[in-house]
Amino acid sequence: MILGTAAATLLGITLTAGIVSVPASGSELPDPGAAVAQLVTGAEPHAKIADEAAIPLIEAKDAVLDAQALGYHVAVSGLDVSAAPAVDVSELQDDMDALKDRDTMSPLVVTVLTEQVEAATTALVSDTATLQDAFTAAQEKKAADDAAAAAAAQAEAAAAALAAANTVDGAKATAQQLMSSRYGWGGDQFSCLESLWNKESGWNYQAYNPSGATGIPQALPGSKMASEGSDWQTNAATQIAWGLGYISSVYGTPCSAWGHSQAMNWY
Repeated sequence: MILGTAAATLLGITLTAGIVSVPASGSELPDPGAAVAQLVTGAEPHAKIADEAAIPLIEAKDAVLDAQALGYHVAVSGLDVSAAPAVDVSELQDDMDALKDRDTMSPLVVTVLTEQVEAATTALVSDTATLQDAFTAAQEKKAADDAAAAAAAQAEAAAAALAAANTVDGAKATAQQLMSSRYGWGGDQFSCLESLWNKESGWNYQAYNPSGATGIPQALPGSKMASEGSDWQTNAATQIAWGLGYISSVYGTPCSAWGHSQAMNWY
């Protein structure tokens, strides 16, 4: 009823105005629907155009937040992404700020500013994607570099440990540990083993006899020790493990082996 009354009133005004003055040929006729809406709601004729900027503004805000979040993560990472373009939100932010009062602007100004926001949003999204790609590549490179560094450090540590184990003192310590854990032999047996291998090789893992006897236990041939590990030529621990196994299976204990060596000059 209200809308009908308003429309009738407006129609009467329009008809009356039409009697007094007829629009010139080619001029734009008033839109009765828009006029009715304005009369009923009080909205300006360009309110619909102004509202059309709402979605571009939401998309622009999301783009700015994404760019700022990525910029923060890049900054705190300390990674080099200098090859990527700088992501600048200032231009888009200025356009967004200008549109805050769009309800008071003319439709043309709102349209122009909305187009600027959309264009700046597209550019920002593109720059953000490029920066993200560069950031991801930098992260992957750092991960690879860290893994390589860790592997190198591990290899260096292993080499240092092997070098220490291959010394005379390191070899004796290894022998004592293996004797106890594998065979239950104590200090008395180690004393015999120490004398035996002092005589055979001086506990030198690189010892070699022209007969072909090799390493700390003087295995003949040295390749027998491969049953304990392929590194038998370079690892005292592998040689010791083989030598203790040989003594256990042939003589029972290091002291028995040492007694045989003293009597026969070999074991």
